[in-house]
Parts: sequence; structure tokens; C-alpha cells
Amino acid sequence: MPKKNWSDLSPRGKTAILTLASVQISLAATAWADLASRSAEQVNGSKAKWAAIIAINFLGPFAYFRWGRSPRGGPRSPDATKASGQTARLRGS
Repeated sequence: MPKKNWSDLSPRGKTAILTLASVQISLAATAWADLASRSAEQVNGSKAKWAAIIAINFLGPFAYFRWGRSPRGGPRSPDATKASGQTARLRGS
């Protein structure tokens, strides 16, 4: 199959490529921001390893969100613990 140039693509094809690219960039940026905001104890494995894995198209960010973060009930920041306690008091627990 011959290689297509950007100018050879239909408007629908260009839209699809731009949409998928923006989704990929958004997923990766969100995953990297989440990784940067977590301590090493809140990440399963090396933060450097996960930073590299996130760069893999679509699969990397999904893998990080599924397997890279500590499970619920794992170490949490003091602010998160404080906020969840306030929520429980507001609900009447």
C-alpha cells in the first residue's frame, strides 16, 4: 500500500487523525501529571519506568491508570485523608 501524504487524506480522515492524536496527548499528559504528583510509595514500581511506559500510544496511559498506581486503601496524602474524613462527617457517618 503506497504511503499517503496529509494532503491526500479526506477531511474525515484528517479529523479522525487529529481527534485520536488529541486523545492520546490528553491521556499521556494526565497520566504524567498524576505520576508527578504522587510519591514513590504511591506508585507500583519505578516512577521512571512508568514515565517511559506512559509514552506508548494509548496502551501506556491505560496501563499506568490500571496497574501503575497503588490500590485504593494504599498510602494517601494527609490532605486526602483529611478531606475524606470531612466528607464522612458531612454525610452523618
